[in-house]
Amino acid sequence: MGEGALGMSGTERERGYVIRLVEEKKLRQREAAERLGITARQVRRLMRAWRAGGDAGLVSKQRGRVSPRRTHAEKRAKIEALLREKYPDFGATLAAEKLAELDKITVSHETVRQMQIKLKLWKPRLHKKKYIHQPRERRPRFGELVQIDGSPHDWFEGRAPRCNLTVFIDDATSRLMALHFSETETTEAYVTALKSYVLAHGMPLALYSDRHSIFRVNAVDAASGDGKTEFNRVTERLKIEQICAHSPQAKGRVERANQTLQDRLIKEMRLRNICSIAEAEAFFPAFIKAHNAKFAVPAKDKADAHRPWTGTEKALDDMLARRQMRTLSKALTFRYDGTMYCVKTDGAGVALRGAKVTLYHFASGAMEVHYRGGGGDRILPCTAFKTYPVPPPTVDEKTLDARVDACIAKRHPPFLATTFLTHPSARQACG
Repeated sequence: MGEGALGMSGTERERGYVIRLVEEKKLRQREAAERLGITARQVRRLMRAWRAGGDAGLVSKQRGRVSPRRTHAEKRAKIEALLREKYPDFGATLAAEKLAELDKITVSHETVRQMQIKLKLWKPRLHKKKYIHQPRERRPRFGELVQIDGSPHDWFEGRAPRCNLTVFIDDATSRLMALHFSETETTEAYVTALKSYVLAHGMPLALYSDRHSIFRVNAVDAASGDGKTEFNRVTERLKIEQICAHSPQAKGRVERANQTLQDRLIKEMRLRNICSIAEAEAFFPAFIKAHNAKFAVPAKDKADAHRPWTGTEKALDDMLARRQMRTLSKALTFRYDGTMYCVKTDGAGVALRGAKVTLYHFASGAMEVHYRGGGGDRILPCTAFKTYPVPPPTVDEKTLDARVDACIAKRHPPFLATTFLTHPSARQACG
């Protein structure tokens, strides 16, 4: 019988060849052991097996036997049905977690992967051309460096319009620190996320972002202004250092977190049939807690680098507010965003003619007029009484989709609803 007919592996065929050399006295047992990478005692055991059954005696006795740890056919059929119907686009690891959490079926992620391959649900990733990016060591303390980024995506899979997720992640521990949904990636979205961050954890030493115009004045020939964006002024008032990365790979932790969220957060919201930003915001605390328990790592230094916020929430709102200077006319009026406002005073108000006032614009949309006079800072009441036409605001690549969706919703609402319901998850949620 030939070696191929015995179904011998390459290792077993090599052992058979070496054992025959030992039997023919052409090789010593010690030399055979060194060549095969086993002990001399194991060589003698193989020699006894070869003498008793020839090459067949060297074949593993476990070959062809069903593993005692093999998943039972009934259990496999149930898992396969769930993978097809409930978790068709889940990764193997996440599917195994949800099978254990929601369906009370414990199975390894590799077993799930093999089932997905059999069902043609798992597709290997395309290998892209690799570039070398030297890894940067984590900062040692929690709160020293927080990476921030926005991720525009179809987060609700057609159950609601596309939106942007603002993500704050700690560099030392990979902990998710804040999540916030908004229609587009704007300064207001980052300010709102920063407010929740400061109230929950305090003020970090530095924020690490990309070079979007929210964080950096990119115009080389900018002749006017102070060279700062509104977000720069906010972080400066809070004494938080603002650092811009040179490339996406430099802030790789938040980029990888975005990929993880686009996989896990989307599917978690689908399982809970979350169909609006308000419902998602209510779900965030539980999701962040579970995510950090699974993916966060301990910091090298146990000291916390955050500076606590000791003021009130109103004081924090004032620090985060966008500010603009205006000069009051002789009639105590000023113009902002195509609207004329008039300041109301108890007396004649002569002292306020030509006065410099500061407009505080809050993330909620409210506005306050602050005047710093001899008696300190005070808020002046005002009313709007006339509007003027203003040109439409400019957009960039991150706000264009939201602008177009708004036009569709305004002019063709039925078309927009039909567009949302083209996604399978939206059709399933709406029956």
